[in-house]
Amino acid sequence: MGVMRLGRVEARVLDLEKSIDYYSNVIGLQLVAREPGKAYFKAWDEEDHHSLIITEADYPGLEHMGFKVRYQEDLDTFEKAIEQYGIRVNRVSNRHRIGEGEAIRFTLPTGQVMELYHEIERIGNGLKLNPDPKPENLKGIAPPYLDHLLIAGEDVPATTDLLMKVMDFHMSERVILHGDELFAVWLFRTNTPHDIAIIKGPNGKLHHFAFGLSSWEDVLHAADCLAKNEVVLDEGPTRHGITRGLTIYFFDPSGNRNEVFSGGYIPGEDFTPVTWTEERLPRGIFYHKGEITERFTGVFT
Repeated sequence: MGVMRLGRVEARVLDLEKSIDYYSNVIGLQLVAREPGKAYFKAWDEEDHHSLIITEADYPGLEHMGFKVRYQEDLDTFEKAIEQYGIRVNRVSNRHRIGEGEAIRFTLPTGQVMELYHEIERIGNGLKLNPDPKPENLKGIAPPYLDHLLIAGEDVPATTDLLMKVMDFHMSERVILHGDELFAVWLFRTNTPHDIAIIKGPNGKLHHFAFGLSSWEDVLHAADCLAKNEVVLDEGPTRHGITRGLTIYFFDPSGNRNEVFSGGYIPGEDFTPVTWTEERLPRGIFYHKGEITERFTGVFT
């Protein structure tokens, strides 16, 4: 039993066709399905049907995030545990969206909609028999996988408590301000420094979702692709002190912040969390520059 990984992000976009072009040709995801108002993508090394859904709407932001659980019966267990924790849970029917099975849906204390699911159509990555390292004809940045997301809300401790106590997330890093205020946390279920991070900010908002890359060279390749396509950069290429990851932040055509992320350490379940305070927080966010811009801390969708 247990949460396996971040499986999908559904983001709202303002112009579906423009966004399909961006996520296909600049990010380099594979467009796997369409239906009225929605498009479904996967990264090239993912085996599930999709990891990103974009949905046309009047305003950008996060429609929902989905974490995949190991077994179908885990849905019953988590449904009971989350309701006992005091949060209402609803069922999402089989094939509510293309390729997806049944899910449970609930709202985090910070206002974002989360789903847990097990069943999703598997279409593979085409690299299971005598494979080359990568498939042919990759486009754009071509990240191999969806990596993590960072959400905002007023009650960071409440969402942290739910994820750690009920879904067994582990903490890798945290920001403590004014001596005892839990301002931000980085939580993981896989072997990366974070599958989800939570920062104090406006309820229900998204700061960014990130795609994983394999190396610093891949990050620089991403920077070249973004410059070639005149994508607005937010920060980077640079390194985080928090997670030690290599990064670039930029915006999709609707203003949703994207990140490409590489590196970081490999935490275990017994990892002792790293603590950052206000004195070193700018280095924690952007280690080289040691400064945080107003745009980076103030723009959420």
